[in-house]
Amino acid sequence: MTQVVVNTQSDMSVHGLDRLAVIIAERARDGGAQSYTRRLIDKGLPKICKKLGEEAVEVVIAALAEERPELVGEIADLLYHLLVMMQVKGITLAEVSALIEGRMVQSGLEEKAARKQP
Repeated sequence: MTQVVVNTQSDMSVHGLDRLAVIIAERARDGGAQSYTRRLIDKGLPKICKKLGEEAVEVVIAALAEERPELVGEIADLLYHLLVMMQVKGITLAEVSALIEGRMVQSGLEEKAARKQP
């Protein structure tokens, strides 16, 4: 049985992701040679997507290994690289959140069934 963990603290909640997105946007504009974010963006979308894919695989491996601290770190890396890709593509967390909010008005099974209807 899968255990669902609900964290009511706002440690790295949406607010933390918002702050990270702001930092990424600042580094995208003003980051110098010392900014990993700026260097990653300068390498282009294919490199960003490659890193994103690598991090996704690392999350899966860590999840299957059941090493919680490693998994948390890999999830953080994945979220960072996802936010960098979103920055380059001009997609905001607000835009994604709005879509998620819209999807929450019905169950996932209902939403999926509705997509299959002509």
